[in-house]
Amino acid sequence: MPDRPGEDVETVGAVPDRPGDPWDRRVAAGLAFLRKRLSGDYEVDEFGFDPELTGTVLHPILRRLYRDWFRTEVTGIENVPVDGAGLVVGNHSGTVALDALVLSAVLHDRHPARRYLRLLGADLVFRIPVVSELARKSGGTVACNADAERLLGTGELVGVFPEGFKGIGKLYADRYRLQRFGRGGFVSAALRTGTPIVPVAIVGAEETYPMLADIKPLARLLKLPYFPVTPTFPWLGPLGMVPLPSKWLIEFCPPIPTAHLTDAADDPLVVFNLADQVRETIQQTVHQLLERRPDPFGP
Repeated sequence: MPDRPGEDVETVGAVPDRPGDPWDRRVAAGLAFLRKRLSGDYEVDEFGFDPELTGTVLHPILRRLYRDWFRTEVTGIENVPVDGAGLVVGNHSGTVALDALVLSAVLHDRHPARRYLRLLGADLVFRIPVVSELARKSGGTVACNADAERLLGTGELVGVFPEGFKGIGKLYADRYRLQRFGRGGFVSAALRTGTPIVPVAIVGAEETYPMLADIKPLARLLKLPYFPVTPTFPWLGPLGMVPLPSKWLIEFCPPIPTAHLTDAADDPLVVFNLADQVRETIQQTVHQLLERRPDPFGP
């Protein structure tokens, strides 16, 4: 019988948790994870996506970054589909594409269905050793219509940043001014699959690595889209790669349906108008978020 009223019979005699127990469990979980990796006892999909590695290793690192360093506030997560396909379209900025990585971790952590975001990346990402492998393992693939449509066709959430290098490579003087959205390929993919488009506005990435100048001759020599000069890079060497602790705000906007426009996937006017609508929605939301965040480095 329990010694005290309300005491559960099954807890009588149980050994109380010791301070070291959580660490013991973490070490045991880590060793189990390593055994599975070494034995090859894990699965990846046709694109190379490894959800176990993403959830166990990559997202915890990004979680520390967006939660503790950037103090990220997220709104509108209810606008992301609970199931089925969705195309998440965001503004791109910040010299280094941290916004894409942070967005994928935030969406997975805050979404009630814990959904993974399958990012579409530039060709350059998949030509760099190690970076390419990590991009594939975390669910990324090349930004082409064929891959986008295959992912959407299987009900995945796909993330795209149509500004590309024009967005992340712009000068700090042009911060929060969205660049051109290219040819609207993301819209065609959404139209062909009848997928809703979810615009997302990200404020805070512009201040992480403020680009003061772009040394174009050096960029051409290194075959890079740009070579940035920031307040800390290249002056501080490797320390210049530490992002500044700017305050981030992320807002998912109401989805734009496309199921009624599937027959217009090849109509340039429809594609252009829809791409422009998405761009304007993001730009206006960015302005609203900036009004909510007057101090880039505030609490």
